[in-house]
Amino acid sequence: MKIIKFLLLSSLLALLSFSAWIYYPQYQINKIKQEHAPNTEKTNKLTYIDYYRTSSESTINHLALGDSIIRGYRIPDEENIISQFSSQLGVETGKQVLSQNEGVIGITSERLNVLVQDGVYDEAIKEADIITVNVGGNDILKLVKKSDIYSALKSFDSLQEVFSQNLAEITSRIQELNPSATIVLLELYNPMPADHQFYSLADKLLPQWNLMIYEAANNTSSSIVVQTTNVINSKNLEYLASDGVHPNLSGNTAISSQMLKQFQQQQKADAVLANREN
Repeated sequence: MKIIKFLLLSSLLALLSFSAWIYYPQYQINKIKQEHAPNTEKTNKLTYIDYYRTSSESTINHLALGDSIIRGYRIPDEENIISQFSSQLGVETGKQVLSQNEGVIGITSERLNVLVQDGVYDEAIKEADIITVNVGGNDILKLVKKSDIYSALKSFDSLQEVFSQNLAEITSRIQELNPSATIVLLELYNPMPADHQFYSLADKLLPQWNLMIYEAANNTSSSIVVQTTNVINSKNLEYLASDGVHPNLSGNTAISSQMLKQFQQQQKADAVLANREN
C-alpha cells in the first residue's frame, strides 16, 4: 500500500512539475504584457509615437540588427519590415526616419553577439534612436537540421540558456553604448499549421522561448516586444512565404503594422525620458 501511495504521489508531483514547466512561461508573458498594456486613464506619460513626434530632433535614426526577418527574405529592400515601419513612423511623427538595416540571413544569436561585442556596430548603435533586434530562430533551425526532432528536444533547455545569455549580452551592450535608445525585440512565432504533427508541441515550447525575450526587454530602460504571434499564427498562414517559415510581403506589412500599433499605444519609460533630457 505504501508503495502505491508513493507512486501516486510521485506521479502527481511529476504532473504538477510538467504543467508548471508548460504553462508558467505563458503566465509570466501575460503578466509582463499587462504591465505594459496601454493605460486608458489620463496620464502625463507619452506614448512612443508622441515622444518621437514631440522630440526636438528633426530626424529619427532606426538601426536594425538580426536575421532574415530583419533583412527580409526574398523581399525588396524597400518592402521589408524595417523599411515599411520606418516609412510609417515618419508619417506618424512628421519626422525624417533614416533606417539602417544590418540584417544577415542565417545569423544566430551567438554570431550576432560576437559582432556586437567586437564593436562592429558601435557607431551605428550610438547614433540610433530606435534599435530593432530579431534573432534566435536560426538557433532552433540549426539544431533541428543537425539532429532529429526528438534529439533536438533533449537539447532545448541548453539551447535556451545559450540564447538567453546571448540576447542579454546584446541588449546590455546596446544599453551601455546608448542608454537613451528604444530597443525593439520581436517575439518568435510558430509557423506550423494547426494540423502539423509537431504543432501542439511547438506551441507549448514557444512561450518558454519568448519569455526570455520579454525578460531581456524588462532589463532595459526602454523597450517594446512586438507581439508577432498576434500576426503570424496558424490562423494567418497566408502571411508566410512558400517555404512555410519566413513572412511574405503581406507578412512583412502585417508585422510592421503591429510594430506601429504598439508604438502608438505603449508608453515610454520615464527613466529614458530623463536620460534624453539630461
